[in-house]
Amino acid sequence: MTACQPVDGLSTATVSYTTDRTATKELERQHVDVSWLTCTARVGSAGKASTAGRSPSPSENTVATVDCRGKTRDGRAIVVKGEITRAVNGACVRGDLRATVGGRQVFHVKGLGDCTTGPTAPVTYRPTYGGPNPTVTVTVTKTMWCKGDPTCWPSQGK
Repeated sequence: MTACQPVDGLSTATVSYTTDRTATKELERQHVDVSWLTCTARVGSAGKASTAGRSPSPSENTVATVDCRGKTRDGRAIVVKGEITRAVNGACVRGDLRATVGGRQVFHVKGLGDCTTGPTAPVTYRPTYGGPNPTVTVTVTKTMWCKGDPTCWPSQGK
């Protein structure tokens, strides 16, 4: 369950969100005009998918596979793929990431972002009643840059 995973474990939401943020920043640093980027992640243990209803323990070698798709303002496809071994919410990802824009590799890195700055506020589930288990909700972020683009609004999915 995403909201109930251990602090040291990886969650699909954290990997998706943080890869989106850090990859967008790196692409822009390399002068790629990102229109939008959407990331999804799959968390597995030692390269295998987690069993339904079971989160990997912090002692397990947890790997998340991330897949991001997007577009530049001039319509070129952006693809960011890789395996993540560490993600600090909104601050950094570590692992093996490759990004291509229009079929040309823009970066191949072992990590993005600054892990020393610390995470943004964590999301924690603390039930105050003996009710049912929480449901799993995965948030996928989409970076949109619409200023001055009259064809951008309204945005689907927002």
